[in-house]
Amino acid sequence: MLNSKQRAALRGIASNYETIFQIGKGGISETLISQVNDALRKRELIKLRVLDNSMYTAREAAEEIASKTGSEVVQVIGSRFVLFKRNPKEPVIEIKL
Repeated sequence: MLNSKQRAALRGIASNYETIFQIGKGGISETLISQVNDALRKRELIKLRVLDNSMYTAREAAEEIASKTGSEVVQVIGSRFVLFKRNPKEPVIEIKL
């Protein structure tokens, strides 16, 4: 569980990140979950976007993906959200946990 200072630090880092996944009318599939897991393992912090034609809101998609990947929702703004999952073997982002 992230505290507010850790969450704020991650939000600052993520502000410069590009969106790497989009969730559209296909919804949240096992393939998407697998790809998100791989990206979280390599990057630890990723930004995703929910398209207008999706049946999910950004909050719903963030919570569902976070629960399926074991990650944490850092931020949800509009149609975008940020997820974080620490890589215990090879940490990429240094924040005090």
